[in-house]
Amino acid sequence: MKGFWCRGPLPWLGAVLGVYLALPLVAFFVRLAGSGQRGFGVPGLAGALYVSTVCATVSVALIAVLGIPLAYVLARSRRRMVGVLGMAVQLPLALPPVMSGILLVYIIGPYTFLGRLFGGHLTSSMVGIVLAQTFVAAPFLVVTARAAFAGVDQGLLDVASTLGHKEFSRFVRVALPVAAPGIRAGLTLAWLRAFGEYGATVVVAYHPFTLPVYTFNQFSVAGLPTTQAPTALALLAALVVTVVGRARLPRRSSTPLPSATPPARLGVPRAMAFDVHASAGGFHLRVGCQSQSGHLAVVGPSGSGKSTMLRSLAGVGAVHAAKVAMGGRELEAMPPEARKLGYVAQGFSLFPHMRVQEQLLFAKGASPGEAAYWLDQLGLTGLETRLPHELSGGQRQRVALAQALCRSPDVLLLDEPFSGLDVPVRRDLRRELRNLQRTNGVSTVLVTHDPEEAAMLAEEIVVLIDGRPVQAGPRPRVYGNPVSPAVGRLLGVANMHAGTVGGDGYLVSEGVRIVGGLERFDPGTTLWWSIRPERIELRPAGSAGLTASVTDVTDLGSVVDADAVLGDHLVLRVRSFEHVEPGPCSLRLPAGAIDVWPASPDDRLPLEGPRQEGFIRS
Repeated sequence: MKGFWCRGPLPWLGAVLGVYLALPLVAFFVRLAGSGQRGFGVPGLAGALYVSTVCATVSVALIAVLGIPLAYVLARSRRRMVGVLGMAVQLPLALPPVMSGILLVYIIGPYTFLGRLFGGHLTSSMVGIVLAQTFVAAPFLVVTARAAFAGVDQGLLDVASTLGHKEFSRFVRVALPVAAPGIRAGLTLAWLRAFGEYGATVVVAYHPFTLPVYTFNQFSVAGLPTTQAPTALALLAALVVTVVGRARLPRRSSTPLPSATPPARLGVPRAMAFDVHASAGGFHLRVGCQSQSGHLAVVGPSGSGKSTMLRSLAGVGAVHAAKVAMGGRELEAMPPEARKLGYVAQGFSLFPHMRVQEQLLFAKGASPGEAAYWLDQLGLTGLETRLPHELSGGQRQRVALAQALCRSPDVLLLDEPFSGLDVPVRRDLRRELRNLQRTNGVSTVLVTHDPEEAAMLAEEIVVLIDGRPVQAGPRPRVYGNPVSPAVGRLLGVANMHAGTVGGDGYLVSEGVRIVGGLERFDPGTTLWWSIRPERIELRPAGSAGLTASVTDVTDLGSVVDADAVLGDHLVLRVRSFEHVEPGPCSLRLPAGAIDVWPASPDDRLPLEGPRQEGFIRS
């Protein structure tokens, strides 16, 4: 504690305000303890306490029923009229309470339309008190709840929609529980504000007396002594309500899951086709694909449209979809809860208030037996009662997968599901998902920037750049035959370079003669070529081969990676199991290890569809 106060001025500045707020309370209780006349026997005290308590409670009940949905709409909508309404809701906070009462008189006064309709009973009654308290206290709940709803991760609501839940269900079962701490704080503030309201109440309904009106009357007639009792009761009520507002309901116990029941739809992965024309902001996406294997990966750099494509298919996020079709179904007009597509978003989008078991059973149509099956398949048995914050990153991602699978989706959409995990955990989860694909027949569309992950989890690959597919096809063909250096880099192809065929049939790259036997190509033809780092033979300087110089060495433990420069500019990555020192060397490039294929005219492909160039091994 001593160290805390020595950290800087912040604790001391906070302490000044804390002392200022506490001193009047201390002075009051000192006076109360030593006073012989406190005012507890004065007539009307119990009635005033009753009126304030009942009216404040009724007022907060009205505020809760109407204000919580209003706060949700204000937090989730970006329409201009909703923004104007949000500003209007806050106006009572800026008005002196007496003026708030005057404004209400224009609406509910005895000579207004509403006043005459209710026989003048909207003022000078407990109804009038409730109306006045509601007007001045509602903004405290709406503003606080709006901030709480705005803090609810949109990804949680998106995942809930893909699990089959409509808007009202998402509000009740996701947004409301997640925002509950802020809502409880807002309700507490609203009750305290309503209970202590004076100015608007005096204007709208002077009788019956509320506790603040009663206290002011006692102060006006007898001074401070008889105000001690109502002040003490008000402090006690505030304390009780604050404690109740901070209390949390006990969590209900979980019912143990029955024995595992395999889903009825397990089998062979389905062939799938989709077509997406969509835009997000100023970005436009157009991609179509037909997959025969049922396991597809979309690879591309950041900003290429991978996640936009997946969100378009799932029907979530701020994406304007002109056309979304999958498996012959037009999806753009279909809500996400009706698309029957599983969606695993980035960042472990688990519901923070649900245990693991509840996460799985949250999916529409999920059965306890199937939930038990996926818990077992993904190694989550024994974790059923844990909350997300009690799980490791890998366990959270397994729960997210199991949750989506409990929906029994036609296709499982995976948005870089392992990007936030440590390397060993990511490696293990890849193996588990690969095994899941093989044993359970789950059709998957994976988007990733990791070529190793794509190669491990997909039979077919689509390379996406700037919202357009530049290459697509079976994994061996795409990885073995990238259409450009840009695609090669995305796919992790090492040592990919351009070269020109000479008149003697040799391929020349950066002035270095690489490989011969290419007489079938016209002189001057541009070709791409590559060689795997481990196929290059590193020899001492002066040995047979190409003269080079090792400029950089990286010891990876089991292997050594080295950069070797040939000529002036040609850099090749070499992988060796032996120790390597920087300096002059010779390189042997086995002809059978060099892949050569014709170059595309540019790094992009026409919009009609992805291109597959012929593959030639020299």
